Amino acid sequence: MPINIYNNDNSERLEWLCDGDWELPSQIEALEVWLSKNQKVVQPGNYVADIGFDIRKDACGGGAILSTQSMASMVAIGMELYLSEYPTEDSDEES
Repeated sequence: MPINIYNNDNSERLEWLCDGDWELPSQIEALEVWLSKNQKVVQPGNYVADIGFDIRKDACGGGAILSTQSMASMVAIGMELYLSEYPTEDSDEES
């Protein structure tokens, strides 16, 4: 899924980012770039940035950081952030 940005009132898609990239740190970075470029052109409304991510097997702390500037941009345009966690392909093998 990676990042689906859409109007929550009518489900109209504004953008699809990071197709095939399921790592949260790079997705947050891409979302911040998109917000920086688009905050002034998107009319305030009711939007969602839905990030579909997978837990990194090698993760051991740290990770993605959503900046206060990006959070302010999201508030300005009326955007909520959904974090949709999906299991890894090999999680079935572990159970």
